Amino acid sequence: MTDLISSAANPVVKRMRLLSDRKHRRREGAFVVEGIQPVWQAVEAGADVELLVVAPTLLGPRAAELVAGREAAGTRVARVTGELFARLSARDGPSGVAAIVRARVPGLAGLRVTPGSVFVALHEVGNPGNLGTIIRTADAAGAAGVVLVGAVADPFDPVAVKASMGALFAVPLARAADAAEFFAWAAGAGVSVLTTSAKAGRSFWAAGYPRPLALLLGAEGAGLPDDVLGAGDVQVRIPMTGTAESLNLAVAAGLLLYQARKPDLTGEPGRPGHGGGATDRCSR
Repeated sequence: MTDLISSAANPVVKRMRLLSDRKHRRREGAFVVEGIQPVWQAVEAGADVELLVVAPTLLGPRAAELVAGREAAGTRVARVTGELFARLSARDGPSGVAAIVRARVPGLAGLRVTPGSVFVALHEVGNPGNLGTIIRTADAAGAAGVVLVGAVADPFDPVAVKASMGALFAVPLARAADAAEFFAWAAGAGVSVLTTSAKAGRSFWAAGYPRPLALLLGAEGAGLPDDVLGAGDVQVRIPMTGTAESLNLAVAAGLLLYQARKPDLTGEPGRPGHGGGATDRCSR
């Protein structure tokens, strides 16, 4: 076994800290994933794991088995002291497993569209926690992908990565520079666009959900600009009572996703195939 890293000046430790900054993540095309489940899902999904960073004194049997298997398969492993890992960790009760993963969000051209596809599109959404939760919800509901439109939060932000609970590696992501590019892609791919507004005349319960479909949502508070709203094929509202002016964006996305996917999720049993049938299962 290699010597344990104990110094914060070690290049591996410095690299992990640099990757907490969006500028460095974007420049290097890499980000940090922490926790047994997210790291395992990255490995299972075939993500480009550059390096595993582990604290042997914090590893449980399952995590130790994962690390040993990946190291035997040729993945580089850096071992650090438990104290240093705790200082690097963004979690309470760190598991002792993290990974540096190489990834970038591609353009729309590589996004696969099938007749039954349902996508979530997010226009200038700035909250990374909401973004990560929406990616997790999209995975649970069998969505075909998440499209980031315009100046959207970084899906590789540590807050987004944590909130996605590993779903980041299961749900296809794509980026559109602006709304014009997104609508041009939708028109070319035959994808209908459903937009949301508190002023829309039709409830999301009463709306039709033609496939393939993209559910386009805007940032909390601001919502979608009028020109973007008007460019959609269908406008719906989510009815609310009480004093709240708006729903949490991730909650709204979840309601729309499950309503749009309802025929699939109440139909034939089977694991969601990001556009296919599904089986009921408890939330993770």
